[in-house]
Amino acid sequence: MVNVVGFLGFEHQGLGHLTGTTSQLGIALTQGDWRSIGHLWGLLLAFCAGATLSGLIIQNQQLRMGRRYGLMLIIECALLLLAVPLFARQHIGGAWIAAAACGIQNALATTFSGAIIRTTHLTGMFTDLGIGLGHLLRGLPLAMHRLTLSGLIISGFLAGSMAGALLFSAYTYQALYAPALLTGLAGASYMLYALLWRSL
Repeated sequence: MVNVVGFLGFEHQGLGHLTGTTSQLGIALTQGDWRSIGHLWGLLLAFCAGATLSGLIIQNQQLRMGRRYGLMLIIECALLLLAVPLFARQHIGGAWIAAAACGIQNALATTFSGAIIRTTHLTGMFTDLGIGLGHLLRGLPLAMHRLTLSGLIISGFLAGSMAGALLFSAYTYQALYAPALLTGLAGASYMLYALLWRSL
């Protein structure tokens, strides 16, 4: 959803697709387009800052109760809420703040999945599907768990993109309230669950 708001918004720029952003930065650098250079560097740095914050707070790559996943989801929620008024004023800071939220989300999923799951881009998922298809055509055994996971993530990303597009057409930048609400509720629920789990 967040990436869709970036694409449909005033800059028409993806917020979690850094391969494309880096390619655009290369083009801007060769053309001497300083405005775009600043905006694109800002997106890359903001995404990285979000991932850095997640790594700093979560620290470990094993899913374990008591980690600060809830706190990171609450921070992600707050960043998305903060991005809305900036986007509405067509200020690039909205895109940077939303990119930082994407960095948090991607690092959070990577941290507890051991680098199997990325939630802001699908290149690896489609690569896994292609490898699986090649193995199937060759008669080799399939890694069904990984292929199923890839299929679910791709389907979820597509559904979220469709929901984001529908919400953006109805509410413009306020569409970000939906992922903010989801991450905020998930973060608060996790924090409550962790608190109850500790008391047992």
